[in-house]
Amino acid sequence: MTAGLPPEDWPGRAFSRIVPCAPHRWHVQIRGEGPDLLLLHGAGASLHSFYKIVPELARDFRVIAVDLPGHAYTKSPRGRTRLPQVAADIAALVTQEGWQPKAIIGHSAGAAIALQLQLDGSLSADRLVVINGALENFEGTAGWLFPILARAMALNPLTAFMIAHAAVPITQVRGIIKSAGSVLPEEDLQLYARLIGNRRHVDGALSMMAQWSLDALGAALPRVDVPVLMLHGEKDGAVPIKVAERVAEALPRARLEILPGVGHIAQEEAPERVAEALDRFLAPVRDPRNETAPQKE
Repeated sequence: MTAGLPPEDWPGRAFSRIVPCAPHRWHVQIRGEGPDLLLLHGAGASLHSFYKIVPELARDFRVIAVDLPGHAYTKSPRGRTRLPQVAADIAALVTQEGWQPKAIIGHSAGAAIALQLQLDGSLSADRLVVINGALENFEGTAGWLFPILARAMALNPLTAFMIAHAAVPITQVRGIIKSAGSVLPEEDLQLYARLIGNRRHVDGALSMMAQWSLDALGAALPRVDVPVLMLHGEKDGAVPIKVAERVAEALPRARLEILPGVGHIAQEEAPERVAEALDRFLAPVRDPRNETAPQKE
């Protein structure tokens, strides 16, 4: 389907498709061949945030990236944005399309969704990757991209309309990204400026942030029984390293790797380092004979 696709200059546009799966019309990009990898972005972003590492991953995997409900080019009803609902709807999409993710990679709030999917048993990934995971109830994640919007999280569609139609100078976007500890080039900042200028996207992000709660997930972390690689930027201004350390301690088979000099959006800021870490960790997914479970450090 072509209706609702992103503009031609959007990253990965050639691989985009719209997939109806009630109650959403999902924007999905699929690239490569091999075992399935599922990529889940963070609140306020879009699947474009993985575009720098997808070509490398697609050499060995079929990479499936999804815009979260209400985000970017996924069209969704308002209100179905609690963590269990989002996970259930993504699981329904995966089942409908016959995908079989052998690993799930989640950034920020997307990491919470990845863990929830594993705990629900709806998807049976062999490995999980958490990139700068927002895995505690947080102020930072609600505001890492939208610190101004986070103060207006009431579920009022007029709020999103007014904010999205306000001028968003690139200097302001740069400041927002910098507050999360990351430094991105101008072309990447322009992509976030375009998202912030999209009323429907802003409404979807606000709705998710307003309903997000991680209490139940945090209590259930010891039940995640697959290897988990946690990559966390040393300079993350949205999710402190201490959060990653607590989560790594709670997960039975996790390994935490700190990325020196990197902020919250590690896969965009340091794609080569992230890709190298993924290549090592996902080797058993490519070839099960390479299986070595990560140990706590």
